[in-house]
Amino acid sequence: MDKLISLREAIASVADGSLVALGGNVLHRAPMAACMELARQGRRGLRLVKTAGAMDVDLLCMAGCVASVDAGFISYETEYSLASHYRRAVQEGRVAGNEHACYTVISALRAASAGIPFMPVKGLLYGDLPAVNDYFAEVTDPFSGQKLYAVRAIRPDVCIVHVQKAERNGNAGIQGPKFDDVLMSRASGRVIVTAETIVPDRYFARNGQDADIPHFLVEAVVHVPKGAAPCSCAGFYEIDRTALDAFKALKTEAELAAYLAVHGQDTYGRKGGGNGRWEW
Repeated sequence: MDKLISLREAIASVADGSLVALGGNVLHRAPMAACMELARQGRRGLRLVKTAGAMDVDLLCMAGCVASVDAGFISYETEYSLASHYRRAVQEGRVAGNEHACYTVISALRAASAGIPFMPVKGLLYGDLPAVNDYFAEVTDPFSGQKLYAVRAIRPDVCIVHVQKAERNGNAGIQGPKFDDVLMSRASGRVIVTAETIVPDRYFARNGQDADIPHFLVEAVVHVPKGAAPCSCAGFYEIDRTALDAFKALKTEAELAAYLAVHGQDTYGRKGGGNGRWEW
């Protein structure tokens, strides 16, 4: 089944208020083209899930797309400092920052992927997280009577991941660190894949590889060269520091609109739905 569609079409399927998991980690393989398209389409009330986010979450908060963020860490890498738009949105009460440890996000996604309502996390016995997040609750081990904490399952409505290679039918392969993308694809109701390269049908089978995300989990595939830029994508490109610095300097909605016009869908050769660059 051919699932290759345009970026605009794929993002149009993400309804306001959706619980959206974003793949990648900090400034690496984040689905930035998709995030920019969410901002361009004016999505509102999104509830984001991410273990460790940076520009993706920051941009969507600046654009007014976000109602809440469940994450263990939202900030840039050391030289880029804090995610100021996210921080300001939380401080002003426009975005609810549901504080996790990265591991509790992973545990919540594991629970969803297993079809169970919660996952025990012993580490929550130490620290103050249960006092600030109602996703956590005290439970008792029925076998030993030991006190534990549990994290409620998080089942995203949709997850958006950027990969290096995908077949038109949805099979997708990740080069380099996989982060939490594979887990997110198992925990979510729908999966949208953006890809650097569209490879021929049965590419993974012919090359003796298993697809990291199998076709039956994927609803849509979008061909988006440099779809993680200005973040990095292993094996393809490094961080675009000039574009990242330009974003960090933005102050107003008008400046963001101008930035999206320059660094949007067609920047870096993004076409969002063509036949792709075939690779054997």
